[in-house]
Amino acid sequence: MVLWILWRPFGFSRRLLKLESHSITESKSLIPLAWTSLTQTLSEAPGIFLLGQRKRFSTMPEIETHERDSELFSPPSDVRGMTKLDRTAFRKTVNIPVLKVRKEIVGRLMRSLRRAALQRPGIKRVIEDPEDKESRLIMLDPYKIFTHDSFEKAELSVLEQLNVSPQISKYNLELTYENFKSEEILRAVLPEGQDVTSGFSRVGHIAHLNLRDHQLPFKHLIGQVMIDKNPGITSAVNKINNIDNMYRNFHMEVLSGEQNMMTKVRENKYTYEFDFSKVYWNPRLSTEHSRITELLKPGDVLFDVFAGVGPFAIPVAKKNCTVFANDLNPESHKWLLHNCKLNKVDQKVKIFNLDGKDFLQGPVKEELMQLLGLSKERKPSVHIVMNLPAKAIEFLSAFKWLLDGQPCSNEFLPIVHCYSFSKDANPAEDVRQRAGAVLGISLEACSSVHLVRNVAPNKEMLCITFQIPAAVLYKNQTKNPENHEDPPLKRQRTAEAFSDEKTQIASNT
Repeated sequence: MVLWILWRPFGFSRRLLKLESHSITESKSLIPLAWTSLTQTLSEAPGIFLLGQRKRFSTMPEIETHERDSELFSPPSDVRGMTKLDRTAFRKTVNIPVLKVRKEIVGRLMRSLRRAALQRPGIKRVIEDPEDKESRLIMLDPYKIFTHDSFEKAELSVLEQLNVSPQISKYNLELTYENFKSEEILRAVLPEGQDVTSGFSRVGHIAHLNLRDHQLPFKHLIGQVMIDKNPGITSAVNKINNIDNMYRNFHMEVLSGEQNMMTKVRENKYTYEFDFSKVYWNPRLSTEHSRITELLKPGDVLFDVFAGVGPFAIPVAKKNCTVFANDLNPESHKWLLHNCKLNKVDQKVKIFNLDGKDFLQGPVKEELMQLLGLSKERKPSVHIVMNLPAKAIEFLSAFKWLLDGQPCSNEFLPIVHCYSFSKDANPAEDVRQRAGAVLGISLEACSSVHLVRNVAPNKEMLCITFQIPAAVLYKNQTKNPENHEDPPLKRQRTAEAFSDEKTQIASNT
């Protein structure tokens, strides 16, 4: 006799495990020995328990191993290594348990069989009975239902009330390419054990992938699968170099679908149009765009040094702030102008096409001299966003002795939000030290660091926020008595100004 055990390993699907064949005799002396041996075996496998209602041992008819295997709904094994997509090769027939019921009671019964019914996207749970037009077949979960004993008491009670036999039948279900998820397809095709790319950045109709070296032989197949399995995606591209040029765009290869890179995206209620092959856009920064926007109040001023196509500038301008937006890339400048008009903020945004340093030492300097020279009642809060993580910290040197004249009160000094990458074990401290080194001061007590996202293993993107000290910003700052404060007291006052911006990186690293 074959002994089967129901195993539920830490919340995963139940499985039937075949321990071994045992010959059970009527000898009372052998049963304790068999039970002792069995329980000793089971004690080493957490999560295993015996099926049985009245008996300590419960026997069940043998079920083919492949029906219980976790690969039941995986594509056929012979697609392994496929580099050119052949959808017809994914046909597969699987044996599914079904319950035969009268068609007029299907609706009432399905509400009570939610647990037991097959939950598989793209596969109908109720089909016509090919042998009886008055009946329907309810597809059941092959990992939960093996025989009528697999139904729970409440389910059996409903079946009895509706006069439905709990007898389980088998149905040959044909699966095709359309029935498999993208991850299942790629896992079956790529070399066994290799990482599978099933995610991507969506930019309008474009799926932007970052394929690894071992995935490149399958790149065209992967691109086509992404298009097939994601409604609205008509083009799949792969980045083929890092963003290391002066215009912050990357070279890309179209893997499958349309060559058209002109796209439209919607982010935080605003619409952006651009040529994705010529500008920088990262949908993963949506939350960061919102975070910075929420820091500004109507009437404030924003200088966006590396503005791109406007994801910071446009939402801030919508808050009735004055915005000065700059980007060196002529294409970004072009689409920034376009998107400001598209979102009806073109009257609130002054747009420049300059190098970041020239922008800071030209238009930003001129505006700061005017803004900080206003009477105290009229001074707005000034924010400077520098979203060029690879190099932005280098541009902080442009702030050193940028302004002439008498320093303004500390509370009106510009607030900088500077982005950077870090591979350091302590990324927050790394960013503070590098930014401080460029400015020639310590930012330890007067800055906050926000973790934006994990870019790659051991590589973080962060934003350091600080108020530019008068000693850095002004050439002649010794005449203002306010700047002769005791250094510890001055550091304390500056730190208090950032009480709302606590360092978040510690809990994320």
